[in-house]
Amino acid sequence: MNTAWKEKAIKLMLLGTASTSILIVIGIFVFLGKEAGPFATDPGLKELLGSRWMPVSFQRESFGILPLITGSVLVTVLAILLTIPFGVGASVYISELARPLEREILKPFIEVLAGIPSVVIGFFGLVVLVPLIKVCFRLSTGLTALAGAVLLALMATPTVISISEDAIRSVPASYKAASLALGASKMQTIWRVTVPAALPGMIAAIMLGTGRVIGETMAVMMVTGNAAVITAWPFDSVRTMTATIAAEMGEVAFGSVHYRALFCVGIVLLLATFGLNMVAQKVLKRYRMG
Repeated sequence: MNTAWKEKAIKLMLLGTASTSILIVIGIFVFLGKEAGPFATDPGLKELLGSRWMPVSFQRESFGILPLITGSVLVTVLAILLTIPFGVGASVYISELARPLEREILKPFIEVLAGIPSVVIGFFGLVVLVPLIKVCFRLSTGLTALAGAVLLALMATPTVISISEDAIRSVPASYKAASLALGASKMQTIWRVTVPAALPGMIAAIMLGTGRVIGETMAVMMVTGNAAVITAWPFDSVRTMTATIAAEMGEVAFGSVHYRALFCVGIVLLLATFGLNMVAQKVLKRYRMG
């Protein structure tokens, strides 16, 4: 009887710890909804669909978040397009092709790169990358979406490399041996056997890198120009949702319409991240079933 009681207590404790993340997410949604709720009645959610973000104006304040959404999407898509080839290629090289000495040299540098604070990377981009983009593409300013995307790719790539490498190393050696025994070359084995077998882990790595990109604040705020305009051109200045919250929340009046609007932006950002994770789970589930 005593043993059964202990097992039940341990089961309940484990259930509670497993449910903590669900409770935290629900709590965040409730908190954001509570603070953003009054905006739905005054001035109304229709105000968020505008194309102009001008929270401080002597004429009429505007809280359209479309420029912020397009800016975030543009920077994120560009960053992921840069991250995937570098991250996947580097992970394949380190795990399958690099010599032990090369691996011992590359791994610490990748880990150090992952630990560099985002504000330091932002300073690097502001001093080195922004002038370089301005000169190379003959622009009036280097503070563009491309500059933010390059820095975000630089920050996300170490995460993708580390997790993808672990996924590749977890592929059973028998898979590779069977492929080589059938006459496949080493490169054919890597790209037709090892990488497909490790694909679920690599997709998870890319999703984690994407989450890092979406949630980053300081680097994009320093190098993207912070222009709240709707554009799909990489060489235009843009403003992201995270940068808007970070730049304006510290100076906004508590309980004001502007304050509520920023919480609405936070809800959109949280929903985007939540949706991305759901899509990733669907993709992984379909791949495993297939």
